[in-house]
Amino acid sequence: MHHKSVEESLRDLNTSTKGLSEEEVQKRVSIHGKNTLEEERESRIRVFIRQFTSPFILILFAAGLIAFLLGDVKDGLLVYGIVLINGLLGFYQELKAIASIEALKSLTALKTKVVRDGKEVEVDSRDLVPGDIVLLGEGDVVPADIRLLESVGLLVDEALLTGESLPVEKDADLLLFEDTPLHARANCLYKGTVVLRGKALGVVFATGKNTELGKIAQRVQEGSPESPLTKALGVFGKRWIFILLVLLSLLAFVGIMQGREPKTIIFFAIAQLISAVPEGLPIVVTLALVVGAIRLSREKVLVKYLPAVETLGSATYICTDKTGTITLGRLTVQDYVAYDKKELLLASALCNDADGMRGDPLEMALLEWLERERVNWQFLRKAYERVWEHPFDTKRRLMAVIVSDGSGKLDFYVKGALESLSNMCERECPKEVWEDHNRMAQEGLRVLAFGYARLDKIPKDVEEVRIEVVGLVGFLDPPKEGVKEAVETARSAGIRVIMITGDNLLTAKAVASMVNIYGEGDIALEGMDLERYSDDELYNLLKKTTVVARATPEDKYRIVKILQSRGEVVAVTGDGANDAPALRVADLGIAMGSGSQAAKDASKMIILDDNLAIIVNAIRRGRLIAKNIGKVIRYLLSANSFQIFYNSLAIITGLPLPLYPTQILWINLVTDGVQDKAYPFTKYEGNPMKEKPKSPIETFIGRHQIITVIYNGLLMAIAHYFLFLYMLKNYPYEIALTVSFTSAVISQWAVGIQEISDRPFLRNPIEHIRLNPYVFLGISIGAILQAVAIYLLSDYFHAVKLPLDMLPYVFFIPILTFLGIEVRKWVQRFEKNQFLS
Repeated sequence: MHHKSVEESLRDLNTSTKGLSEEEVQKRVSIHGKNTLEEERESRIRVFIRQFTSPFILILFAAGLIAFLLGDVKDGLLVYGIVLINGLLGFYQELKAIASIEALKSLTALKTKVVRDGKEVEVDSRDLVPGDIVLLGEGDVVPADIRLLESVGLLVDEALLTGESLPVEKDADLLLFEDTPLHARANCLYKGTVVLRGKALGVVFATGKNTELGKIAQRVQEGSPESPLTKALGVFGKRWIFILLVLLSLLAFVGIMQGREPKTIIFFAIAQLISAVPEGLPIVVTLALVVGAIRLSREKVLVKYLPAVETLGSATYICTDKTGTITLGRLTVQDYVAYDKKELLLASALCNDADGMRGDPLEMALLEWLERERVNWQFLRKAYERVWEHPFDTKRRLMAVIVSDGSGKLDFYVKGALESLSNMCERECPKEVWEDHNRMAQEGLRVLAFGYARLDKIPKDVEEVRIEVVGLVGFLDPPKEGVKEAVETARSAGIRVIMITGDNLLTAKAVASMVNIYGEGDIALEGMDLERYSDDELYNLLKKTTVVARATPEDKYRIVKILQSRGEVVAVTGDGANDAPALRVADLGIAMGSGSQAAKDASKMIILDDNLAIIVNAIRRGRLIAKNIGKVIRYLLSANSFQIFYNSLAIITGLPLPLYPTQILWINLVTDGVQDKAYPFTKYEGNPMKEKPKSPIETFIGRHQIITVIYNGLLMAIAHYFLFLYMLKNYPYEIALTVSFTSAVISQWAVGIQEISDRPFLRNPIEHIRLNPYVFLGISIGAILQAVAIYLLSDYFHAVKLPLDMLPYVFFIPILTFLGIEVRKWVQRFEKNQFLS
């Protein structure tokens, strides 16, 4: 409707300024529906059931069933407990999406003054229909999308919808081009925005889902993507189970072909499968995420969705809002030029309706500036009585007052756009003034000009007065402390930061330059520019783009989806309802603590301090968590691959089983079941922000992980094989089996100690222990349990009470394993140093 005149708008909507009749309202309700954001919902039972259909969850179901079949009730219950926790987390996240819609709907639960049957009445805003004539005043929330018919001094806060930090002037008489972007449609009001000043009469042209806010609500309903962590664990689970099934099936086949007892071989294969399936991994991952979430909470970060903690560490892009995240979220006087400072200060105090507690943001900023200049503006207002005023006028774009100090003199003060004040100058506005104005505007400042005149009488019209320009004041929402350093840290960590804002391009570039987001060689775009590019073209452009100004919710959403489709992990910050769609579809949506409820509900994390610096600190924490999860996986797979390699060598070469099924399950308890729970508590080593982002798949099952797992597994398996061979030749099978059993447990502890850090243990043992003393506590508990198994419960584990002279054999392979891993670390360290040099 913005491109149509008042008369055309009324005609197209088949209405008049007398309003609709009640009969017509009912007809239109049946056509357009209620003015709400109601949506059909999937039943909560179906949402809950869907959480248990992923491949990884089905694998865990199978592992739990096998445990029950073997009589291991405790393990079975544990596995199903893990399944339930994972399902509840997913269920909770989907319910929060529904809450996002509810928050958006809450913006419309209002009463509205309308004209119906020629009378002014008050109705529930949900009952509005296209064609209704609406009256709005200061403080009203706009109930629908409205074409203005009349307006007086209308100023509207559209930050919720467009992200524009400054109030927007509205004018009913404007006629705009059809392709005018949303932020520039000054003759329309939009649902959910707020009238700050003035009065308006308008006609409703869109309600409910058809409003701009309704379109946002529909975007919010789209499913949030799987977290990178969930994807990586899914890939890992499928690959690992496939490998296990193939290997164990082959081993069972070979064993049976060798004439071994089928029942024993099958029991062995099932026990090995249970042991090798890392059913404890989800618990350890959850523990790591919980520990991370608790630590983040101390840094004023509220985690709503646990996998989001790790996603932080994988982020390759941060698409950040400007207002309230990078900036303070309030206007301040950034610069001024005084041609007559006394009169400029007087004009700022007297041509101003703010009272220090409430008022126009620009006028509030002027009062703060006066206080910094040590001007007592309250005293000035008492000393000078306002005898005449011209309220702010959107057509003339100025405000004027006449004051008197009681001596009979009349002082005229005016403030507004320089274009307006220049027409009132007694002489032509000096070139110097225009140069100063243009310089400040180029720096992204919102510039107000101030004028003064001494009068003999009160004028009939404001434009009769001839003035002198006494000064210019430039306003800006300034950057927060620490943001510049945070941007530098993010950049050094390989994370690109793009500022996406509803503000104008000059202001956006100015703020981005102040915090080093925008620099030489970078590209700054406007939202309307994006439509000219295909997705491929825009992705290539985004590699050099650091600022997108005048962005709509659709623009932000599109940028996020394009980056994700190219494998990028995207974190998005926002605080308005307009940010909700992008927050929802981002890998990590981060809402500000002071933001709208719709934004908070669509996000997975809330920054209570509203500061980009906190986000970068959280990324550091996320990378540590990802690294610790990687260590857990490396440790578990090293242990599991060792057992598979070891038993495979024995079966293929015709040796008796070196580890019995019950022993395998016990090893799983006293090593994996105890030690792995300690890794989430590992502290920082080095600076994770000096490294480039890694995908969780690379961190968890990347080339380095696979090589390390195979090396550790083969090292232990081959060494144990030859030890077992030696023991069989020189001692009874029961002794050989017990030595093999105990040595396997201690060897896995040795691997666990080495996996605390990527650095060699012997380089600094004290530092190694300091990084995670809980691993050593876990080993102590495991040692007690193993001693109980050998000396008190040996009959249950096909073992014998080991004489003390067997202990050298027990510890020989663990020491060899420990030193073998130590050598590998030193070699890798040497190769890395050689590469860097």
